[in-house]
Amino acid sequence: MVGAGVLGLPYAMSQLGWGPGVVIMVLSWIITLYTLWQMVEMHEMVPGKRFDRYHELGQHAFGEKLGLWIVVPQQLMVEVGVNIVYMITGGKSLKKFHDTVCPSCKQIKLTYFIMIFGSIHFVLSHLPSFNSITGISLAAAAMSLSYSTIAWVASAHKGVKPDVDYSPRASTTTGNVFNFLSALGDVAFAFAGHNVVLEIQATIPSTPEKPSKKPMWKGVIVAYAVVALCYFPVSMIGYRVFGNSVEDNVLLSLEKPRWLVATANLFVVIHVIGSYQVFAMPVFDMVEAWAVMKMNMKPSSFLRFIIRISYVALTMFIGVTFPFFGGFLSFFGGFAFAPTTYYLPCIIWLAIYKPRRFSLSWFTNWICIILGFILMVLAPIGALRNIILQAKDFKFYS
Repeated sequence: MVGAGVLGLPYAMSQLGWGPGVVIMVLSWIITLYTLWQMVEMHEMVPGKRFDRYHELGQHAFGEKLGLWIVVPQQLMVEVGVNIVYMITGGKSLKKFHDTVCPSCKQIKLTYFIMIFGSIHFVLSHLPSFNSITGISLAAAAMSLSYSTIAWVASAHKGVKPDVDYSPRASTTTGNVFNFLSALGDVAFAFAGHNVVLEIQATIPSTPEKPSKKPMWKGVIVAYAVVALCYFPVSMIGYRVFGNSVEDNVLLSLEKPRWLVATANLFVVIHVIGSYQVFAMPVFDMVEAWAVMKMNMKPSSFLRFIIRISYVALTMFIGVTFPFFGGFLSFFGGFAFAPTTYYLPCIIWLAIYKPRRFSLSWFTNWICIILGFILMVLAPIGALRNIILQAKDFKFYS
């Protein structure tokens, strides 16, 4: 659950301000916990059948063809979007690690660091399944908890800057409005577990006496407790210390102690190595199934090799060409994560369970749908403006 999106939360707070920032963070935590509970419950709602993929759940709710068209494009956007952002994050963190450990060394282009990070996945992408990346995933989870803790503890230790400024980042009202919208996407990106939750639950054994939803829900509760322990201190302490001068990755704002900053960035690299694979696995599964079933290709090691190498190369190329961590974080957070995380589970719940009109369940789901839809429409607008502004002065492959 705890992804690299946590590092962008202080920046989001600087665009939202104290009051709206705290409200939106708490609301997001509550809404996404509720929608995650719905997905865990719906995994085995039909006796003797398990919905092991998000699109299978969509097909059950909306029909064979419509369900695919509603869910698959959104899920692919999320997973590809996360992998692009993680390519950029891995490269930037490797560069920060290098520059911190050896400040007098010759400067190396960010492009090369992203390519170094991508080369790791040319190897790891050939692991066969979720179970085979258990060790990597466990290391990634430990790292995310570690670098989140380092981010807020180091910020707190640094203390509030003497000239800290909590006023809006932009000098114009228009700029502040667009920044506010963009920040909504940053927050949405941080809550990203829904897109692979059914695939993860599918790996848990299940019997009528001991359905998988019980251990899965316990796991979700632990995950969300960890999310709260990471997200709220990082976002609020990071913003309190740096104010509106905080970077879109809070670790880039920290300079001392050097050894701790270097360690935190190395932890980020290890974490996004594991997280990249968690989000890439469902894409490999989907593309390989499509190639065999729709394109009538013969299932083989060669086909698998070509598909996986091509996918890693594509995400690396986009990351190298447009290394805008903050802009992509916000764009994908609003455009792709809001539907699959904030309101699609609610629409599926209403379609399947049909709660009584004006009941508590009906009201709760409609509130989540409306808020999620507003988020999906508004956040990408602010993000696209920020990407365009960054691209104006940017030298490609620099």
